[in-house]
Amino acid sequence: MSKKHPIISVTGSSGAGTSTVKHTFDQIFRREGVKAVSIEGDAFHRFNRVEMRAELIRRTAEGDATFSHFSYEANALDELERVFREYGDTGKGRTRTYVHDDIESAKLGVPPGEFTPWTAFEEGTDLLFYEGLHGSVVNDQVNLAKLADLKIGVVPVINLEWIQKIHRDRAQRGYSTEAVTDVILRRMHAYVHCIVPQFSETDINVQRVPVVDTSNPFVARWIPTADESLVVIRFKNPRGIDFQYLTNMIHGSWMSRANSIVIPGNKLDLAMQLILTPLIERLVREAKRA
Repeated sequence: MSKKHPIISVTGSSGAGTSTVKHTFDQIFRREGVKAVSIEGDAFHRFNRVEMRAELIRRTAEGDATFSHFSYEANALDELERVFREYGDTGKGRTRTYVHDDIESAKLGVPPGEFTPWTAFEEGTDLLFYEGLHGSVVNDQVNLAKLADLKIGVVPVINLEWIQKIHRDRAQRGYSTEAVTDVILRRMHAYVHCIVPQFSETDINVQRVPVVDTSNPFVARWIPTADESLVVIRFKNPRGIDFQYLTNMIHGSWMSRANSIVIPGNKLDLAMQLILTPLIERLVREAKRA
């Protein structure tokens, strides 16, 4: 953690919906005049697309059917920790972009599946914002959780997460349902051992729960809408959270436990605005004071 140069980390697996939460953060940053530098977890993959395919083939031939982008070994977590640490100490650092498709390629001038060159952060930012798979990892090699000042976990129930991933990968990346299913199966070991433990480190977890049948996510024709969902928001430390204010402001919400509030799915943006705005303001205020 760093008083002078705070770090916000949003963590969730592929298809979890971290981009939706990032959009809310971007709105708050614009409204409150916060100058943030954003980095993506994909920038810290250890391999480009061709290298990753070769690594998958090699490991599968050796009998490892669990290696995936979720795995610690597939990511330069030491570099990510170095970026977190350097930013916390100096407000400086560097990042790059992983180019997913032709649209990004045309914009960035780098072929799909490759990385852009590393570039230095813009000077004079108020905070660092991370969104990706591994923002709160604690293992024998790195401890990213202790370097982040505010950690958010985005964790829909697993069937909903799979539905969102299947629909996204088919629509945006042209994958078949069978291909996405194979990826889900390969990633399951690392999901359990590398992704899930992070949600015990996060300060706030946001979990969307559909109230329609998602029993078989592999044949679901539609993603459950916000109106067909509830969202559970859990605070690791509820001290200082005004639950009465939140339940009064968010129609249809209630407390399910002493550290948790349940809201209608279509009120998520409002809830995030109410919860996150004062937390961000405090981080920036304390940074300027320091």
